[in-house]
Amino acid sequence: MLSSLVHFFRLARAGFVFAREGVLSLIDPAMLPPGAAPFVRIARLLERRNAGSNAVRLAKALTKLGPSYVKLGQFLATRPDVVGAQISRDLETLQDKMPPFEQKTAEKIIADALGAPVSELFLSFGAPVAAASIAQVHRAEYVKDGEKIAVAVKVLRPGIEARFRRDLETFFFAARKAEARDPEARRLRLVATVETLARSVTMEMDLRLEAAALSELAENTKDDPDFRVPKVEWDRTARTVLTTQWIDGIPLNDRERLRAAGHDFVRLSKVIIQSFLRQAIRDGFFHADLHPGNLFVDADGNLVAVDCGIMGRLGLKERRFLAEILYGFITKNWYHTAEIHFEAGYVPAHHSIEDFAQAIRAIGEPIHDRPAQEISMAKLLTLLFEVTSLFDMRTRPELLLLQKTMVVVEGVARTLDPKLDMWTTAEPVVREWIERHLGPIGRIENAASELGGIARLVGDAPQLMTRASAAFERFDEQTREGLVLAPETVDAIGRAEAKHWRWATLALWVIAGLFALWLFR
Repeated sequence: MLSSLVHFFRLARAGFVFAREGVLSLIDPAMLPPGAAPFVRIARLLERRNAGSNAVRLAKALTKLGPSYVKLGQFLATRPDVVGAQISRDLETLQDKMPPFEQKTAEKIIADALGAPVSELFLSFGAPVAAASIAQVHRAEYVKDGEKIAVAVKVLRPGIEARFRRDLETFFFAARKAEARDPEARRLRLVATVETLARSVTMEMDLRLEAAALSELAENTKDDPDFRVPKVEWDRTARTVLTTQWIDGIPLNDRERLRAAGHDFVRLSKVIIQSFLRQAIRDGFFHADLHPGNLFVDADGNLVAVDCGIMGRLGLKERRFLAEILYGFITKNWYHTAEIHFEAGYVPAHHSIEDFAQAIRAIGEPIHDRPAQEISMAKLLTLLFEVTSLFDMRTRPELLLLQKTMVVVEGVARTLDPKLDMWTTAEPVVREWIERHLGPIGRIENAASELGGIARLVGDAPQLMTRASAAFERFDEQTREGLVLAPETVDAIGRAEAKHWRWATLALWVIAGLFALWLFR
């Protein structure tokens, strides 16, 4: 009871801040649960005058509520199905920028984590160059094999774990209450949404996991043209500290410097799209925070991605789904595209494939009638997910994260090349994956994999038989003198038997009667 009151108090405080900053005016009345509209109108009386644009209102409110709400806002930018398309677009502009914490505090965290003072670990250690809700970054240098190496040192904010844990409990409380009262909240899987946010935040707050993500992404993309990530300095990395190679590059949003350095904007726009699609479709592991602040261009013209705190994963089934969906739209094969949705289990079987194909055609045909530079893959995926309600499709958080990342990636690419032809750019990556995995070679490899699984099962059969034999021997030893049960267990069995004996006897007589009729028919 007490914890519920605490959660209600925290939610009431958040509601007051939202009302004061004018956020409630952004809510579509149609999205409100029954009976909520009068309360929203009353709350709007608290609204501050000249609250600013929609995006400014949201940013102010979330920033005032603290790091957890800033992270929640960024996460909900990937869920237009929950907050609506307009609020989702406004949340895209939310910058995860917080005041830096003291230099001495950062140095103490590093010393505690790495077991040595900063003066011994680094030749130089500068002031923070960036500060966000979870961590801040410092530029530093150290000497290795007589060579001076520049690095970026990311340090976790003090006390941030307890703060997030407290706020996540409140988010879970609100999600459970909403699902208990509203069928639409259950369809949107609000509790699962908060669970996804909690997993993401938990991983972000262990910087060793981000180091592992950087390492995995580097391994996956080592042979890719024009894309790389910074190298991890593992001997200076711990749970609260991450040290990586310093990137001497031009931020992707600094177009003047990029132009002065002679970089080809059209080529860069294609690199962004194709690199992301390779990660998503080929590897099933993609950088899910590819905004311009996390992208640089080095002297060789390579795209360099930093900050792997938010990563997305797709299983083979989801990758096949994505590749075939995109290819189906490229080739205008609407029925096959609909079939993929049903095969993947995304659309309940009681719906008609033909009806779903018709809905997909309604999305795809207008896109194909437009000039190439106006075709938006991100818009396509957005429209595709808008039909989920009509066909009872349950929300898939991993696909929504993919879709929203695609929106950001496409937006970044089009700032460099407004005439970017998305289909021509995406087609080679999608076609290569389909030919590789769904063509003859892929089918042979899948068959070989299945045969390998059978062979392993056959190979393990003697060991399984030995284990089974040992288990039967132990059971025989334990029951040779009779199986001894605790008195309370005997009593419980007796009560259960007394309760069900009458019905069991009747069932046995019915079975016996049917057997007799069959025997003497």
